[in-house]
Amino acid sequence: MKKAILFLLTLCLAAALTACGGSSGGSENTDNPDQKKIAILTPYLSSVTTNEMVAELTRQAADRGWKANAIDTKGDFGQLASRMEDVIASNVDAIVLVSTDPNQVKSQIKQAHEKGIPVFGCDSGYIEGMTMNATSDNQEMSRMITEYLFEAMNYKGKLIVLTHRPHPGVLKRTEQLDAMLKEHPEIEVITEQQVQVPGPIENARKQMESLLLANQEEGSITAVWAGWDEPAIGAAQAIKTANRNNIVVTGIDGTSQAVEMIKEDSPLKATVKQNFVGMAQIVAEQMQLVFDGKQVEGTELYAPATLVTKENASQIQ
Repeated sequence: MKKAILFLLTLCLAAALTACGGSSGGSENTDNPDQKKIAILTPYLSSVTTNEMVAELTRQAADRGWKANAIDTKGDFGQLASRMEDVIASNVDAIVLVSTDPNQVKSQIKQAHEKGIPVFGCDSGYIEGMTMNATSDNQEMSRMITEYLFEAMNYKGKLIVLTHRPHPGVLKRTEQLDAMLKEHPEIEVITEQQVQVPGPIENARKQMESLLLANQEEGSITAVWAGWDEPAIGAAQAIKTANRNNIVVTGIDGTSQAVEMIKEDSPLKATVKQNFVGMAQIVAEQMQLVFDGKQVEGTELYAPATLVTKENASQIQ
């Protein structure tokens, strides 16, 4: 009798283990082996515009039946390189670098190229080993906003520059500003300050508060040139709080917050609206070409940009 009971218990235990094993095996095989897998990497997901591009890339991937994994290293480029090595080792089908200086991960781009993994840029730079990059024409955007600002300054006065040269797009904008300043010697840059990321609005606001305290005399600050909207927003907030509304601020990006501040006639007077969704769409389209065995249409493709002032801000979505 005891032997019969033990035999029945053994059968029940074996059946339970078989059931557990079958369930586990089923969940492991849910992935489609033919599904394209892309890794989206950025150190700046906290940025409004970077977040917008990552969201659109993720949506484009879902629409095309790809599996997307977005990775944010929160301003840490060492971690970015490490995570990129991880996704290369996992044999993803493509990598997208968003708002990233590709020189910071040059060796990882080379590794990916050697393994046949295409690397795309979205509002990043382009270097050898990458497939392509989609962005705005940063030099042209800088020319547009800088011409507006210089005219508002009557081509003379004291200028503060808030920038972040590690970002490839912001670097190009700042270099264009440098070139244009040489043509207008009556405009004096009293300081150029790097705005830390993450937290560019708050950081720029604090920097501007200190600069306002250090330059309290009338006319000691004429204008603020910001390399993108978030430091422009922070600077404008500090200027408004200090009631120094004669100081003109400009940005670049065309974020909704910046456009609203322009409508409200704040110290932030102009920006250049980039088409960030358009950049992500260009990347997805070029990636599809590569997956289809075709060539990309160019290594550096531009989405159009528009100067935004109070005159046309109400028309900007």
